[in-house]
Amino acid sequence: MSFTEFFYTNQEGMRLYARDYGDALAPGVPVLCLPGLTRNSKDFHKLAEHLSKQHRVLCPDFRGRGRSDYCKSWTDYTPQAETRDTFDLMAAAGVPHAAIIGTSRGGLVATLMAAQRPGALKGVVLNDVGPEVAREGITRIMGYAGKMPAPESWDIAAIMLRQMNERHFPTITGPAWHEFAHMTFRDENGKPALDYDSKIGDGLRIGMKLLRGKLPNMWTEFKALYTIPTLVLRGENSDLLSAETVKRMEEVHPRLTAVTVPDRGHAPWLDEPQSLAAIDAFLEELH
Repeated sequence: MSFTEFFYTNQEGMRLYARDYGDALAPGVPVLCLPGLTRNSKDFHKLAEHLSKQHRVLCPDFRGRGRSDYCKSWTDYTPQAETRDTFDLMAAAGVPHAAIIGTSRGGLVATLMAAQRPGALKGVVLNDVGPEVAREGITRIMGYAGKMPAPESWDIAAIMLRQMNERHFPTITGPAWHEFAHMTFRDENGKPALDYDSKIGDGLRIGMKLLRGKLPNMWTEFKALYTIPTLVLRGENSDLLSAETVKRMEEVHPRLTAVTVPDRGHAPWLDEPQSLAAIDAFLEELH
């Protein structure tokens, strides 16, 4: 196994989990990989193995995902709570500062981290997320989060995920969908099972209902990133992060680089050659 299992306790007494790749004394800046809304540490395995040659890489399961404890109420699944948990992870792992790679929800957490403790962040990679998200993508996510039925087999899981995503990921082949299925579900007696708390989806839908459908934005919080080197990766076919939003991000952020990942939707898997090259070059510049 190319990683060690790292368990820690947050300020609320929850037992949370992370994968720990590489050497604590690695020469490069430590890296934290923060997953999407219903995703987990498994998403970053290939990237973390790649980066671990030069960096220590921590990939947490946010509360309610993967092997971390679940919350009693949907109200406890917020980016603010996940931000606190991530700072708790850094303290427990002895990592005073790091580069953050955040996919979707993880990118929002990275933005909140910058607003609270900018000195703890050496750089931020936002994977297909920005201070403003598109309604089409949010509507799609609300349609499946916490509602996805458990497939009867791993083959069916792969087919289901392909049917859900192939329009935005046209070059992904059959074997890769099987691999993605194992990243999405956990194994329960040989069958796939949901690998996150379904209340997370409830929270998203209830939150949007309370907002009466008005999409919030984080342009104010995004200002905290202006002094921090930032890389934005956008899937060419993304329905969550628009090209127009990326253009505005480039206009207002003086230290931002944007890269488009071809043939990918929301969100790039970060094993693409373009993604790896951009991340490698970005981390190389951080000290």
